[in-house]
Amino acid sequence: MPLRRVAKRRYRPQQGSSLLEFLLVSILLIFPLLFGTFIFGMRFVRANQVAELCRDAGHMYAYRIDFSQAGSQQVLAQLAQGLKMTATGGNGVIILSTITFVASTDCVAGGYPAGDCSNVNQTVFTNRIVVGNPSLMINSQLQTSAFGTPDSAIVDSSGNIKPTYYLANASAVASNFSTIIPLNSGQVAYVAEAFFQAPDFNLLNPGGITARSIF
Repeated sequence: MPLRRVAKRRYRPQQGSSLLEFLLVSILLIFPLLFGTFIFGMRFVRANQVAELCRDAGHMYAYRIDFSQAGSQQVLAQLAQGLKMTATGGNGVIILSTITFVASTDCVAGGYPAGDCSNVNQTVFTNRIVVGNPSLMINSQLQTSAFGTPDSAIVDSSGNIKPTYYLANASAVASNFSTIIPLNSGQVAYVAEAFFQAPDFNLLNPGGITARSIF
C-alpha cells in the first residue's frame, strides 16, 4: 500500500508538467501562427480591395469621368469604403494619368515647323489628377507615379496639360512607360496607380499596398 501511494504522488506532478509544457508550446508556437494567419488573411483581403478600386478608377477614367470634380472624387471615396480614404485625405491616394506618344507630326501641329520639339518620339503626360491623400506621394514607398510627375505649374485645375507644355517641357515625359506598353502616334493610355496604408494590414509590411491598372 505505501508503495502505491508513492507512485500516485509521483504521477500527478508529471501530469501537471505535461500540461504546462503544452501551454508554453501553444503560447510560443501556435498563437503566433494563428496571429500571422490572421494578418496575412487581412492583407490579402485589403490587397484585393485596392486592386479592384484601382481597376474601377482606371476604367471610369478611361471613359472620361472628370475626376477633377469634387462629385467624381467622392464616388472614388465611397468605393474605397473600409480603406479609409477620403476625396482629399485619409490612408490612400489614387494617381490618374493620361499618356500619349509625341510624333513629329504632333510637333508640327504644335507650332514646330521642323517637327523637332523637345519631347518628340517620347511618351508624355497630357493629364494628371490625384485623388485622396497627396502627402502619401512623398512620405510612402510609392513616392510618386512610377512614370514620373509633371511639374504642377504646367497642370491646370482640370488636370490638363496643354500641348505647349507636353511637347517641350521635360517634366511632362512619362519615363519608362514605353517599356511596358509601346504607344504609336495618336494612341492614348489611361493609367490608374493606387497606394494604401491602414493599421490592420500594416503590421507586417509598413510600406502598404500598391496597385496599377492601364487602359
